[in-house]
Amino acid sequence: MNGRPAFVLLEDGSWYAGSAVRSYDPAFGEVVFTTNLSGYQETFTDPSYLGQIVVMTAPMIGNYGVNPDDMESARPQVSGVVVRELARRPSSWRATLGLGEWLAEAGVPVIEGVDTRRLTRHLRERGAMRGVIAEGREPSPELQARLLACPSMEGLDLASRASVREPYSEGAGPHVVAYDFGMKRNIVRMLTEAGCRVTVVPADTPAARVRELAPDGLFLSNGPGDPAAVGYAFATIRELSGKGLPTFGICLGHQLIGLAFGGRTGKMPYGHRGGNHPVRDVRDDRVLITTQNHGFAVQGGPEGIPGAPALEVTHLNLNDGTVEGLRHRTLPIFAVQYHPEAAPGPHDAYPHFAEFMRSIGAQASKPLTGNT
Repeated sequence: MNGRPAFVLLEDGSWYAGSAVRSYDPAFGEVVFTTNLSGYQETFTDPSYLGQIVVMTAPMIGNYGVNPDDMESARPQVSGVVVRELARRPSSWRATLGLGEWLAEAGVPVIEGVDTRRLTRHLRERGAMRGVIAEGREPSPELQARLLACPSMEGLDLASRASVREPYSEGAGPHVVAYDFGMKRNIVRMLTEAGCRVTVVPADTPAARVRELAPDGLFLSNGPGDPAAVGYAFATIRELSGKGLPTFGICLGHQLIGLAFGGRTGKMPYGHRGGNHPVRDVRDDRVLITTQNHGFAVQGGPEGIPGAPALEVTHLNLNDGTVEGLRHRTLPIFAVQYHPEAAPGPHDAYPHFAEFMRSIGAQASKPLTGNT
């Protein structure tokens, strides 16, 4: 494989050689891996990957190119991309550009020729960690010092960076206000196709402003960073949902609901990223294959969520037992850690959007309560 010598350096001092087709400045971020075999364009444009260097475990990436229809945001959000082999010639009637050219236009560095299996095994054993992609035959002490000076993902509020700056609306029907903490486009598409008028608002929008919009439902989106650092959202969530407003959270939104009602979150060793994660619905023992992308999780288990007695656990991960879904015991609030909108991934969890619509319909004829 031809190209400029390059490498991936991790904060524990390990590094992995590869090559770069184009010259670029060192790119820093948390190094994580995803098991998706396809859907790389949706992955790279998912705002939940903001601040991360993504290792693709599939051996060849880019063989069907990229196109405008598969964007989950306006641009790539990743800090860098690591692959075993980058396809040079896309083969798809939908392709408008090759993956390498598209990433170059966006200023996102990509390194290929890396032993991604070895790198992934290392991350599974040691956990996700800070890293840097850089040109050169081997790391220098200066580069390692710069890497160790980078902020850790723990304690980092990236949701405020990933959020929209101004509200916008789409669709028609019952009015759902959606907090954008780094929301994927397919979520808005799924909500509007379910029959909602969606108003997307910035992450720090005050509860009073949302009440002025007179919503029939509240949606809390996915997003990047440490959920515990998004403290400005906790009181807002309690205030809006505590009066009986139907509320649905996905990924970061799930974690924020857990925190808002007294639970805690913790950083996972290497997180869940990919489209093949099995989740059990504890209410009927049904198993869903889900798309996931998160490095933090609500702490708890089948018995419940410590510190949050008002919340019950509805879904558990079959690989490691982590909490994948929760529901309020008396209020119309539910959330899932995985991505029912997929993009990319399986469609097993699509029915959650219909569940949200049923919740809105059921609540429309009831008076708002004062419970919290």
